Amino acid sequence: MIHSHLPIVLCALALQACASRLDEPPATGFDSYRQQTLQLIENHRVFQTADRTAELNWNAPQQWRPNGTPKGGVLLVHGLGDSPWSFHDIGRTLADQGYIVRTVLLPGHGTRPQDMLNVTLAQWQQVVREQAAQLSREVPKVYLGGFSTGANLVLDYAYQHDDIAGLLLFSPAFRSDSAYVWVTPWISWVRPWLAEPDDGVRPMQTPVRYLNVPTNGFAQFHYSSVLARQRLEQKPYGKPVFMVITEHDSVLDTRYVLDSFNQRFTHPGSRLVWYGTSPQAAPQNPRVLARNDYLPELHISQFSHMGLLFSPDNPLYGPQGSQRICWNGQPLPDMARCMAGEPVWYSDWGYQEPGKVHARLTFNPYYQWQSQVMLNVLGQ
Repeated sequence: MIHSHLPIVLCALALQACASRLDEPPATGFDSYRQQTLQLIENHRVFQTADRTAELNWNAPQQWRPNGTPKGGVLLVHGLGDSPWSFHDIGRTLADQGYIVRTVLLPGHGTRPQDMLNVTLAQWQQVVREQAAQLSREVPKVYLGGFSTGANLVLDYAYQHDDIAGLLLFSPAFRSDSAYVWVTPWISWVRPWLAEPDDGVRPMQTPVRYLNVPTNGFAQFHYSSVLARQRLEQKPYGKPVFMVITEHDSVLDTRYVLDSFNQRFTHPGSRLVWYGTSPQAAPQNPRVLARNDYLPELHISQFSHMGLLFSPDNPLYGPQGSQRICWNGQPLPDMARCMAGEPVWYSDWGYQEPGKVHARLTFNPYYQWQSQVMLNVLGQ
């Protein structure tokens, strides 16, 4: 990404000043937090289906408890425009192995995209601080996990709290692949939306995520990535880390993420799962595990940013699920064929190939294998 370093420096200084003014939040019990958030969603959400109860539960913070006494806890933080549904499968997988698992809903999410017009990174950080501290009071060992922007937030917290036992980072958004994301903080007040809302073409949201995010949302994401890179430059992170990325991610600078793993995440038990052509580092670094992301037998052309999280059995996002994402950067006639239910291939955002209609890949055929790698890292 080529641009002046001055905006990054200014953003970092602003974030440090903001964070220093925030006192440690009071204890907020998870059950109370969940009920308050459910009420907020119900009051402000633009519901997408007739099943309001289901939508409320999909977007609200969740908890999974294991049988018996928990051996530890995991707090999971979703990404920009997403919801706690991101961890529907991973939460169950971890609970089955003895962990108490909780998710959060970041402010501005779960209701309607317009609610992100004035949200701040500090508000997101506060939710993570409150619920991480609460979980730490209840179990002897706490891990943090995050998807995309959520990975930036948990990395920041872990650098400040040495009691965190390790990290689970899914498509961590340490650096965007866009050369222009740094501009978003400077233009959000004059251009609130990068893509105009309600243009009759682009859907605004689905039952579990936003498809159109205000410019300010991207600005706060940018701030979080600046902060994550600042933490990584500060010193290596020595706790066990599980990380997973796909080579063809349409959001991230995946080479930067790979290099960061090799150089900054130093624990010998850490693992990075890489979907795509084996990276050059794989033969030299046994901590990097590669799998092919072109699976024509499953009609998969490339893996996607979001698909790494979900089992093929997911009731919304699996190949037989109810939520096919056809808004995928392809021509409108292809999108219409996808929405009509015609057979599709799957890919990341923006991938096109003559003669094929591509929906977003929203499931991971390697989910069971990936979960075992993740659990092995937690067992360090």
